[in-house]
Amino acid sequence: MNVNKKMLALLIVVSLLVGAGGMYGSMALFGNESKFVQNDGVSDLPKTKTKVNSDEEFAKLQKTYEIISSRYVEDVDREKLLEGAIQGMVKTLKDPYSVYMDEDTASQFTQSLDSSFEGIGAEVSMVDGKVTIVAPFKDSPAEKAGLKPNDQIVTIDGKSVEGLDLYKAVLKIRGEKGSVVTLGVKRSGVNNVMPIKVTRDEIPIETVYSDIEKVNGKNIGVIEITSFSEKTGSDFKKQLTELEKKEIDGLVIDVRGNPGGYLEAVDSILRQIIPENKPFVQIEDRKGNKERYVSTLKEKKDYPIVGLIDKGSASASEILAAALQEAGSYDLVGEKSFGKGTVQQSIDLGDGSNIKLTLFKWLTPDGNWIHKKGVKPTYEVKQPEYFYTNPISIEKPLVYDMNNEQVKNAQIMLNGLGFQTGREDGYFDEKTQAAVTAFQRANSLSATGKIDQKTAGKMEAKVIDSIRNEKNDVQRKTAIELLAK
Repeated sequence: MNVNKKMLALLIVVSLLVGAGGMYGSMALFGNESKFVQNDGVSDLPKTKTKVNSDEEFAKLQKTYEIISSRYVEDVDREKLLEGAIQGMVKTLKDPYSVYMDEDTASQFTQSLDSSFEGIGAEVSMVDGKVTIVAPFKDSPAEKAGLKPNDQIVTIDGKSVEGLDLYKAVLKIRGEKGSVVTLGVKRSGVNNVMPIKVTRDEIPIETVYSDIEKVNGKNIGVIEITSFSEKTGSDFKKQLTELEKKEIDGLVIDVRGNPGGYLEAVDSILRQIIPENKPFVQIEDRKGNKERYVSTLKEKKDYPIVGLIDKGSASASEILAAALQEAGSYDLVGEKSFGKGTVQQSIDLGDGSNIKLTLFKWLTPDGNWIHKKGVKPTYEVKQPEYFYTNPISIEKPLVYDMNNEQVKNAQIMLNGLGFQTGREDGYFDEKTQAAVTAFQRANSLSATGKIDQKTAGKMEAKVIDSIRNEKNDVQRKTAIELLAK
């Protein structure tokens, strides 16, 4: 039995019984400088004032361990007993971001945001005990397949995820480029579990994109941040500098669908755009002590800024959005964000396994905790209805006189693509049939007026193309128009 591992686990539980989680790094609040730490050992953590008497505190645990080890009817793997005890302690925290990873699981998670990896390209979390999509990455297989924020994954390749922790579920979702995984998805407003096939691919590390739009004679810069990785802060600085050389009259910072990442990256970005008169984030420990993070920037930029958010904007994205709104007095456009207000740190247990614990809450510049609430935009703007449609599951073709959710979904898609059905209530009438026929002819399909798998697939592909077309992006257009007034 690994005694060192046992003692480390006990020390963690006594000194840090606050939770665990999936954030990629955490702010170190001890000492005179603001710094960031990842994967620290127990010895690097703040010392607890709690006195530990192992004879008294752990007598029951030790006794149970010895009884099972020596007297259970069959031989027992002592390492598995210990790991079961650790997992049990973590589960009692009832924190969806609380995770213990054994050595094998942890070794498969050595891939992080500072390297590419192969998979479906989506951030997931455990919400109310369910494996839940936070957001698919931009242009990822997950996005192309139609996965959306708050989708619950209930099966992977036909097998239930019940009983799996978050990381074991994710390992089953990941896989080699070109391989296919079928996810059984529950979605709000849809009665049945939807089977969604996703072809895995290599997920790139590029996280910052920028361009300029000329509106009303003004140059409006747009910077999109898809996640916060190791190089995001420096990439943002380079691209912002290039935009400023072109004398932009305003800037849109788009973190829609951005599930978060390294706190160090969002800290770097905010120090470039938020002035020093107010903290851009506050970090609170379990005792209520707060550390305020303040930029050294003397003045605001000489151009206005607007932030873009949606329900897929989480964690570090929400730190940025809240800082823009409360510390920069800038407008936010879009939809209410995801609502994750905690900070996690990965702690090595000394043998390759690790535990991720929620060490802090983060608060907005005004001291608000957005956990499970999200950040509300200044201007709430929804996308066209077809942006929110669900994949069409075809067990048998959709035909005239049918009435169900699949038909309703198809009607919304067709109307969004310009093929008017005259209704969106799920009844497949003659006008819907005519719209389907017109779509099929326009896309070189057999004009049957029936929606089979081939027609449904083409409809979904056309919807994705339309969503990616910036001309149809109402939220982005609204943000740019605010700056171009």
